This record gives sequence, C-alpha cells and structure tokens, in this order.
Amino acid sequence: MNSWQKRVLEKFLPERFGIFRWVMTLVLVLSLASCGQKADSQEVSIGYRENPPQISQISKQFSEVSPPPVIQELQSILEVYQPQVKIVTPQPDEVFPDNKVTASFQVKDLPIFKDPQLQLGPHLHVILDNQPYIPVYDLNQPLVLPDLSPGTHTLRVFASRPWHESFKNEGAYAQATFHVFTKTDDNKPDPNLPLLTYSRPQSSYGAEPILLDFYLTNAPLHLVGKDNPNDKFSDWRIRSTINGESFIFDRWQAVYLKGFRPGKNWVKLEFLDNQGNPLKNAFNTTVRLIDYQPKGKDTLSRIVRGEVTADEVRRVVDQNYTFTPTPTPSVEKTPQIQPKVEKQPIPETEIPKESKTQPEQPKLEVPTAVPSPSLSPTPPEIIEPPTPETITPTPESTPLPEKVVPQPTKPRVGGFFNRRAGKITTPEAPVSPSPSLPPTLPEIIESPAPERITPTPEAKSEVTPTPESTPLPKTTAPDLEKPELTKDAQL
Repeated sequence: MNSWQKRVLEKFLPERFGIFRWVMTLVLVLSLASCGQKADSQEVSIGYRENPPQISQISKQFSEVSPPPVIQELQSILEVYQPQVKIVTPQPDEVFPDNKVTASFQVKDLPIFKDPQLQLGPHLHVILDNQPYIPVYDLNQPLVLPDLSPGTHTLRVFASRPWHESFKNEGAYAQATFHVFTKTDDNKPDPNLPLLTYSRPQSSYGAEPILLDFYLTNAPLHLVGKDNPNDKFSDWRIRSTINGESFIFDRWQAVYLKGFRPGKNWVKLEFLDNQGNPLKNAFNTTVRLIDYQPKGKDTLSRIVRGEVTADEVRRVVDQNYTFTPTPTPSVEKTPQIQPKVEKQPIPETEIPKESKTQPEQPKLEVPTAVPSPSLSPTPPEIIEPPTPETITPTPESTPLPEKVVPQPTKPRVGGFFNRRAGKITTPEAPVSPSPSLPPTLPEIIESPAPERITPTPEAKSEVTPTPESTPLPKTTAPDLEKPELTKDAQL
C-alpha cells in the first residue's frame, strides 16, 4: 500500500474503532489493488533466481522460463567483470558544425571483441536518441553517425554480454547529450527523472526463449524507496506489451520469454510510477518490431536451442580459449581398425601353401621299395635308358600279349605282385616322368582298391614278353615284384 493510501486511512478511520479499522483497511487495500491493475496485466518476478522455475505462465500467451543452460554456464565466467564505460566523444553539451559526428568509447574491466567464427563476443550497445542500438565490437575504430538532423541528440551506451544481456553494475552505463548546429528540446531526457533504455528484443530471432532486457537510470531500488514514503517513484514498474498482451515487471533483471508467433511481433516497454501511470520523460516509452523465424542457423539460435556445448562456444567470453574436441579423434580411430581386419584374410592364403606341402609326406613311403639290396644294381640301369624309346614301338608290343597269355608262371607272380604293388606304386608315379604311359600308369596309381587290381595284370603282362626292348618297362614292375619275393622268402 502506498504512502498516500495510508494517510487517507489514518484521517478517516480513528484509532478508537480498533478491529473495525483493520478490517476496513484490508478491504480497501484489496479493492485498490484490483482497480489499479488492468485485467490484461500481471505482476511477475523476473531475472536470475537461486532456483529459477522451469516455466512460469505470466499471461495467456507468454511464459517465463529459465535461461538456456549454455548461457547460464557462460554467465558465471563473466561474473568477475565490472565494466566501466566512458564516452570519449562527443562531449556533453558539445555543438558540432556538421551533421556528421564521430563517436569513440573507452571500456575498462571488460574485453571488447568478436569471435571471427562464432560472430559473438562482449560488446557495447550504442543508442542514438531512441533508435535501435548499434553493436560495437572494436574500440579502435570510431563509430560514425552520419546524416544527423539539426538539433539536440542524446547518446546512451552500456556494456553487453555476447548474448546481448546488459551489465547492470554501477559504471556500466554512460550518457552524453550533444547538439548539431543548434540546441532544441527534442531528445533531451530530464536528468532528475528515471529513464528507461530499451535493449532487447530487437531485429530477428531464430529460436526461443527470447531475451527481454532493458536498462534503468535514476530509478531507486525498491528497498531504498520504502525508506522515503514521499518518493513517487519508489514503487516503479515496467509494463511490457507484446502483440497486445500486457504484463508488469517489478524487478530490474533480464527475463526469457516463450510464446512468440512466427513472423512479425511487436514489443512495447513503459516506465510506470507509483500510481501505475506512464512516466513522461524522453525515451521512457519505446516500441520495437522483431521477426521470429524458428530453426535459425546463427550461433545465438544454436546456443538457445542447446545444439552446442559451453566449451564449444566459450571463445565468445574468453578470446584466449582454444577448444579441443576430444571425442572426435576417438571416433576416428575405430574405423581405422576395421580395414586391418579386412587385411587378415591375406595370411589365410599361406595356409593352403602348407597344405600343398603336406602331400609330400608320402615320400616317406619310398623307403619301402629301397630295402631290396639285391636289386640295387638293376634300378639304375632301368632309370638311365630313355623310356620313350621303349614305349614308341607300340605296334611291336601289341602282338606280344597273345604269346604271354599261355605263360602261367609270370602272370601268377605279376598278379600276386600287383596286389602289393598297388600300394607301393602310388609314390613312384611322380618319380617316373614317362609322358607316353599316362593311359596305363594312372590306372595303377588311381586304383588303390583291390577291385581295380584285377585288370591291371593284363596290362603289365603285355609289356613283359618283349625280349629286347620291353625289359625296361618290365623292370618297373619287377623292381616292385622282387622286394615282394624277398618278403615271401622271409615268410
């Protein structure tokens, strides 16, 4: 309840009424509160809190939400700074003989820069009269203000965080009023009255929530204003109207809002006195038009949506910070192992090479034919003569088998011999490179089974009767037969 309301109650309600006085006081306070505030307005508590709510409905369309997590984390890094802003030019009350003015600034205890990749960084909001602010990221380059209208102008400057939230410490704001050609009463705020400086929202946005922020000067704190009941600004309020829907702020802090419609949105800020009326002073009522297009690709939109981490964008608050993406190299190492696994089938080709060497083991069976000592002189004589000469006279050998048939002794020995020889001749097949005997020899080699042994003696009997030329092929068979005779003798 305001001080003038207390005075009215004290005059019309004497102390002797006791309890009745307090009841009437309560009824009057409730009625004044309901009448003093419009139906479409609502008081809210804004800004960073110890435990900010996830969402707080402040009107039918809009709700207050906590700042994005990435901004909260980056906010703690900038808490160590207390920027001190100064306007070097123009000087207060300076008159310029030209409508082109160059402004320069000085900032202490805050680095001013813009990250070239992320396009964000600590900067200044420079506001000429009540126009949208101009961001300044480089203090070495003066700001040129061209085509100024003749008369009085006011320049307001304050330090801002990379996400366009103003620093609100003492000294973070500077103001200078100057003149072009001559002085006028326009754009000249009263230094004895509270002044509202509109900051955000402004321009375009690609994600929600959207920051609503402003700067106050000459506005007493609510705690301090209570000590002075005669101060008509001790209970000030800020009324915000977005797309025709109004709500009231009672604290000087930034707030993040959701509920903007895609496309054009208009925002209006007003400074209200203790009675809830707009305070008439230059710039205390400001309207801005913004464009909200969801799914924006700029850095700020990605930060608000949480698509990047605080480490990835930390360069916007610390220009000396270098981000090293640790998870990415670990992911790259895994595909490098896969091609190595594909190369492993190469050693598998070496395994069949060993299998090819394994058939060489039957060479160990050769010594079975070697133990015949008595026939040692005969095998060299048989191997030395060329086998093709003996085989070429095939026409002569063809009539001989008819004479061999009546001989009973040789076929018996050969038949008995061939049963054992079927097993022994298998290793000797690779030793004899006779190209002309492939039809006869493969039959003996390929048939280890006893069934195929029966036809074999006929083929060999045909070769035995040759008296002069055939002894060479016979030696192949008798070489195998003689060791068997020795075995029979042993038996």
